[in-house]
Amino acid sequence: MALKATIKDTTFHVGDTVKINYLIKEGEKERTQPFVGMVIGIRGRGDSKTFTVRKIGTQKVAIERIFPLNSPWIKEISVTRKPKRKIRRAKLTYVRNEKFRKL
Repeated sequence: MALKATIKDTTFHVGDTVKINYLIKEGEKERTQPFVGMVIGIRGRGDSKTFTVRKIGTQKVAIERIFPLNSPWIKEISVTRKPKRKIRRAKLTYVRNEKFRKL
């Protein structure tokens, strides 16, 4: 279980809010779609390392997406916000509760 990961010279930790520009192919067209959310877990080793990002969509529906760390579809990643306090867990599954959503 990892607490931090590095993609394209950008280091992020569990608990950071990140913006991921993800390349999507639709037929012959390509477009980038941003996905902004909090990193709630990083797992794996080497080439199979993945990280989970959770965001709150419309009508307060939570969306979780798992990204491979070495994906060629990730065009850019940037950290938009650090947590208010130090995170001491490798997986933030408690964020799924209603009480802790606005951490």
